[in-house]
Amino acid sequence: MGEVGLGFRLRSAVCAGDAEAVRDLLDRGADPDTVDADGLPVLCGAVAAYDAPVAEALVEAGADPDRALPDGTTPLWRAVDGGSLAVFSAVLGNEPRLRLSEAAREELLALARGWYETGEAEELRRRTGAPGPAASVRVQDGEYHWVDQVSLGGLVVRAGHGAILTSLEWAFRILPPVDELIDRAVEPPHEDHVNWSAVRWTLTLRRSFETWSAVVAHRHGPDLAHRRFVVDYLRIRGLVDTSPYYAKKESELLAGWAAEETESEILAKVLDAFTEYDHPDQEAIGLRYAGHPDPRVRREVPCALSADSDSLSSAAKTALLTLLRDQDAEVRLRACTASMRDDDLLPEAIPALLVLTEDPDADVRSAAAAALSGSRDHTLAVADALAALLDEDSQSVRVEAAYGLALRDDPRTAEAIEKVGPLGEGFEHDHRVDELWRWRWRKENSPAE
Repeated sequence: MGEVGLGFRLRSAVCAGDAEAVRDLLDRGADPDTVDADGLPVLCGAVAAYDAPVAEALVEAGADPDRALPDGTTPLWRAVDGGSLAVFSAVLGNEPRLRLSEAAREELLALARGWYETGEAEELRRRTGAPGPAASVRVQDGEYHWVDQVSLGGLVVRAGHGAILTSLEWAFRILPPVDELIDRAVEPPHEDHVNWSAVRWTLTLRRSFETWSAVVAHRHGPDLAHRRFVVDYLRIRGLVDTSPYYAKKESELLAGWAAEETESEILAKVLDAFTEYDHPDQEAIGLRYAGHPDPRVRREVPCALSADSDSLSSAAKTALLTLLRDQDAEVRLRACTASMRDDDLLPEAIPALLVLTEDPDADVRSAAAAALSGSRDHTLAVADALAALLDEDSQSVRVEAAYGLALRDDPRTAEAIEKVGPLGEGFEHDHRVDELWRWRWRKENSPAE
């Protein structure tokens, strides 16, 4: 196919938001800087449509985010202006600090800061002159986060300029005070908002002890959002920074915090983060909160009690037995999971899991199925419970149930595999599916009796 044909198909794929087709055409030689009917690069179309996957494909293939446009802007300028962190991140490109002039960097920073400080609704009102309130709707921005999409006077913008400002500052190695960034993160105070995620990630990348100390100091503040942010920051640091120095400091900090925190919501999050670390006081702290009145706190206790991979203490076993009978289904579920490897507790955990397979909450039923399928209990009662889950609406639950039957070589496994149904995206590398195919292969290739 010629260059003209590839360009035409690329424009169509960008308009359709078909990222897979865009990547395929780029691999076949389509020009990533192809222009549309208005003479604008197709990257601008992806930016205007808030299509981060397409924008990312174009930039990765060489589309120029700094290309001068007829109105004096660039695709990157438009991405900043649009307020979507996901689109901005896709368009930013490599080494912007080295690529962009100081004047260009200042212009982008001023644009993002202006939107953020003025407020999206007020800036739209200034630009359009339209009276009345702006309309706002929550939309997903990227795979895991959300932002408000604001419209007024025919213009639409996403309210992620605080997140974009944070990301730009880090890209240009500008280091605002930690307190300023945390204030930016908690407006609005939601862990899945783009402002929160951008600040959390940026502070994680700022690896100095001064930054760490300034962040964790907020655990003493009266504002719940600030304390919640600190826990989340420590949780992410535990995943991306495995240095023994910080691991020891953070485990000690979380142990002390767990002993002091009085707000149940925050305490539950502290315990959740704390159990990701090795600490000699995990069991003692777990025992301390085994009878806490808030189920969110009790849900974190089983993990603390089972931190010792070798054996459970007598006190931990006693506490887990009590939690196996807790009024909260999630507490019982986690207590079951913690009890499965203990010979004394297994006979108590299995009946509790059988009850949970009939829980009204589909997520609880799914987790109970997962615990049962891989358990050491191969009795008929467990197999029957798994077979009963084959009529669940959730395909993942049906897969789990079939997997458990296959591990037990249950005669209902062939029927179970049929009930799983055709598998779509997301199961390509699933160990449970692999076991189902291995079971079927063994049956089809076993010597005839």
